[in-house]
Amino acid sequence: MSSAVYRARLVLREKRQFEVIESRQMDHLRVFHEVARALTQTLELEEILLIIMEKMAQFFGPERWSMLMVDDEAQNLYYAIAVGEDSGSLKGLRVPMGEGVAGWVASTGNSLIVPDVSLDPQWSAFSSAHPELRIQSIACVPVRSGEHTLGVIQLLNSKLDLLSEYSISFLRILCDYAAIAIQNARSVQRIHELTITDDCTGLFNARHLYTLLDEQIALAQTDRDSHFSLLFVDLDHFKQVNDTHGHLIGSRLLAEVGGLMRRSLGPATACFRYGGDEFVALLPDMGKQAAIDATMRLWEDLRKARFLTGQGLFLALAGSFGLATFPEDGDSVPAIIRAADTMMYEAKTTRDNIAVAGMGLLTGDKSAKPHGKAVTMLASDLEARRR
Repeated sequence: MSSAVYRARLVLREKRQFEVIESRQMDHLRVFHEVARALTQTLELEEILLIIMEKMAQFFGPERWSMLMVDDEAQNLYYAIAVGEDSGSLKGLRVPMGEGVAGWVASTGNSLIVPDVSLDPQWSAFSSAHPELRIQSIACVPVRSGEHTLGVIQLLNSKLDLLSEYSISFLRILCDYAAIAIQNARSVQRIHELTITDDCTGLFNARHLYTLLDEQIALAQTDRDSHFSLLFVDLDHFKQVNDTHGHLIGSRLLAEVGGLMRRSLGPATACFRYGGDEFVALLPDMGKQAAIDATMRLWEDLRKARFLTGQGLFLALAGSFGLATFPEDGDSVPAIIRAADTMMYEAKTTRDNIAVAGMGLLTGDKSAKPHGKAVTMLASDLEARRR
């Protein structure tokens, strides 16, 4: 072979290699552009993460791939996305921090790239201990924001060279995109929570009550069997707490009452601070009798509770409760609110009572007039209560 022919073939080979590299770089740019566009077009976390993970799967061709999110409170990880064999069984599965591949990466914040587990003593032993996983190669990369690990992306048995410069850079950049998506989604969620939450009690605010009532009534329009009840609560003689102990103590008391409502009524019930010392509870899927039972429990829980014990006050409270049920007591948002509010004011004629639309007062002396004795236990009552 002449030197001229050899040089020509060498140039042709280098050209082809350059074209392959250039093509791969263009593929990268297209993927990054698509992911970046998704970040600007939607704030739905799952949608963006699916796009990122699908692009990663197309690039590496793994047999199984998943994204696990860190639960900081529980100190473990859960599967947010899982694709591949047995992916259905992973739903709801928790991985303790530090355990397994994902747990180790999440706890250390280090990437784990093992192109062939048979050549790595540590992960070869792990693979042997879990033959059902049939692990041949591992790529597990943390998704981090600053020094905090938000989750990990895990690829098992990829078909691409995991140690190439392109592979590692591609993994890291897509993990950075995932971190941006997670942080954006959390920021939006936090902003949303602030707009619908009362900052004093942590309950929903009145604005959100109207939103949820609209949703409940819209549901009822498609399901004739749908019903719900609305409960209004006004704390009796609450002004005396502010006058005696100050507004800071009053605010703390409102927060504790909000916590009591959530515990007593349960997680299915949405509780609201309607304004001042008025509270509202939306009781979904509760007809008249079920709502009366729930209201009676709350009424009794409120009367038995002692508040601000951490401040040494041991305050007792009672309230005036007004209950109405959709649709018989009101078939629109204004109507059902007016019905429950009217019942609350009827209960205030005796205080420490419950009034139900269509039934009137449920407890105590129904003919009694308002009395001056405060149900709230103030400083003069404390010593007797402590004994």
